[in-house]
Amino acid sequence: MNRRKFFKNGSLFAIGATVLNPFEGNAQDFDTLNKNKKAKNIIVIISDGMSIGTLNMADLYLNRKTGKGSNWIQLYKDNKVTRALMDMASASSIVTDSAAASSSWGSGFRVKNGSLNVGINGEEYLPIWQKFKKAGKMAGCVTTVPITHATPAGFCIASKSRNSQESIAEMYLDLKFDVMMGGGNNYFSSESRKDKRDMYQEFSNNGFSVVKNKSEMLASDNSKPILGLFHNDGLPYSKDRESSKELSGSIPTLAEMTERAIDKMKDHPNGFVLQVEAGKVDWAAHGNDITGLLYDQVAHDDAVKVAIDFAEKDTNTLVIITTDHGNANPGIIYGIDADNNFDSIQKYKQTNDWILNGIGQETTVSQVIERIEYANTTILKENEAKEILNFYSNIKLEEGLYNPKHLPFKVLAEIQKKHNSVGWISMDHSADYTELALYGPGGHLLKPFIKNTDLHHLMLEAAEIENKF
Repeated sequence: MNRRKFFKNGSLFAIGATVLNPFEGNAQDFDTLNKNKKAKNIIVIISDGMSIGTLNMADLYLNRKTGKGSNWIQLYKDNKVTRALMDMASASSIVTDSAAASSSWGSGFRVKNGSLNVGINGEEYLPIWQKFKKAGKMAGCVTTVPITHATPAGFCIASKSRNSQESIAEMYLDLKFDVMMGGGNNYFSSESRKDKRDMYQEFSNNGFSVVKNKSEMLASDNSKPILGLFHNDGLPYSKDRESSKELSGSIPTLAEMTERAIDKMKDHPNGFVLQVEAGKVDWAAHGNDITGLLYDQVAHDDAVKVAIDFAEKDTNTLVIITTDHGNANPGIIYGIDADNNFDSIQKYKQTNDWILNGIGQETTVSQVIERIEYANTTILKENEAKEILNFYSNIKLEEGLYNPKHLPFKVLAEIQKKHNSVGWISMDHSADYTELALYGPGGHLLKPFIKNTDLHHLMLEAAEIENKF
């Protein structure tokens, strides 16, 4: 059956049932109103690389610290969303990467890992944000990793390789999306690009407000499209940002970027589409970095609140909350001290990324112990500090996306497990069925279990846009 007809027939059946039984229940209840509405706006909020254990731990962390759990789980408790599991397999593997995952939503087709909206035979698919732009809507992305990274790119462009980030920056210029904010200075600055091309100047010449810190972002002109680049690569982890007055003063949070993007686009007569990505949840999972993971998941949850608060007032906005794949599958391990151990993370001041990048060949054993005690109140034994320090005897920059120096993230996580009761199964992606929650008009189209490609068609159906581009 044609997928569009499948969703449409399901929608018509639901509306027809209401008409046939007008006195059964409240005819003007929340679900009925949403079934009879189209989504003028769509906000997709992605926690990249979020295993279910990550969502679980963030909710427990917030509950135990503040007495109130996560905004995401609260939506489940309040029965405000339609919920499903989603099969995220790519065309080349049951374990997807972020490029193929995002492309499945972007194109409606499964592609091979590493590619962006390019089919297995080399055919290019038109990404969904371009479809919405052609339909007259504003479109944008905000992320905590480079704006040219796999997940935002999968909604926006087609490329044989996710690694062609300089070329992706050039494509963004040609396509003139309305809001693009995150990290990625390395792919725009003439000082960093291989071709020495000044993309900042070119974006400015093409009518963009180019902003490079939080105050510039907040002061930017709503009449112009916004390009915001706030760090060379990914943005600092939320906890490291929070622990630095300099970083917290200059780099916006994901929630702040989300709020600014909505404010920029909310009055457009044809509506808008916005992708929001907590990209460094994935990076932290690759590093088994509990501080990076947990606090960036909470930052994602803060962005969920911004989107839901807007959608509740607007009533014409579909909010989609999900993840693209699991990663490292962390969880709290049973034990007599599990509660207190997990609560100790509330006192952590810095990430493992901060800890390990501040150690070098000249660092002494006592300095390693002191640094880790400062960062997360854990006191290492001398032999544990020596084990970490041994990795620095031959440190050199090598190929690798998430840990090019091969720093001892796994060793440190194993030591921390004794003190925080958090365990990890790996340092890489897993083939989890992912959590998916929909709030607002179009949510009734969601079935309890879908393929990743179904979400592409659902978004078009919810907005009543023909898939004809």
